[in-house]
Amino acid sequence: MVACREPKPDNRPVTTSPWQQRIRRAEHLAAKHPFAEEFLGFYIHLAAFQQRLYDRLRKSSAGRTPAVLLEETQSASRPLSGQQDGDDIKPLLAAFPEFLVLVEEKAPTPLAQIARDLRSSDPNSWHDLFTQVWTHIDSPTDPQEFLVLAFLQPYAEFARSQANLRLEGYTSLLCPFCNRKPALGILRPQGDGGRRSLLCGFCLTEWEFRRLVCAGCGEEDHAKLPVYTAAELPYIRVECCDTCRTYIKTIDLTKNGLADPLVDELASVPLNLWAQEHGYAKLHPNLLGM
Repeated sequence: MVACREPKPDNRPVTTSPWQQRIRRAEHLAAKHPFAEEFLGFYIHLAAFQQRLYDRLRKSSAGRTPAVLLEETQSASRPLSGQQDGDDIKPLLAAFPEFLVLVEEKAPTPLAQIARDLRSSDPNSWHDLFTQVWTHIDSPTDPQEFLVLAFLQPYAEFARSQANLRLEGYTSLLCPFCNRKPALGILRPQGDGGRRSLLCGFCLTEWEFRRLVCAGCGEEDHAKLPVYTAAELPYIRVECCDTCRTYIKTIDLTKNGLADPLVDELASVPLNLWAQEHGYAKLHPNLLGM
């Protein structure tokens, strides 16, 4: 006699947004990798805030056509809005104090102090600060800039989602939306191998890119493009270039389909340290400055 069990109802919560997926992946990796627990813990709070801000931006732009939003935001050389009291900038200015309080309470000490200083600064200066960070497309070096980039990221992602980008045949080294360098690479399953793409860490635009080409300088000599992996993180590739001495981390989803590229890149800090010790500079830091 074979005993049959009745199927149990699936009570697992349904993931309904990219931020929830990132949060759950960050929680998993924080529990698995103690070395990443502190900043992944902060990222979990950051991602929850970013989702709330994204939802506010979406509601505040209801009834506006994508063409208007695109005109105001597509070019990295244009300000966030045509005037200081523009509709797009209002929800950002209103949400910034909440963001700074969160950073003060949840971020590592250096970032918390920067947030404290910003919160005590003149609120009238915040609009100019947002515009300055938005239009500065080079790799940031000022910790304050990383903080503002993390705050503006949902706005950049929302604006990009409305831009109707045409990526067919696009092969540039820079993001087609905000002109920034890619923050990481992704290998997605395709046939018996993997299809490579690059991901902007700010607006999250993803575009296809040739697999054996340096994402920094375009070097094509395979002998000058070494790739390294660590036994502890075999699905994360450190792709280096001996010509420009930069590296980019690529998340290989053909080896780990559960990975979230954005979060897993954050969690792989030891690979950053290894690359730097071997004389390579990261092509573009992520939003936590790593």
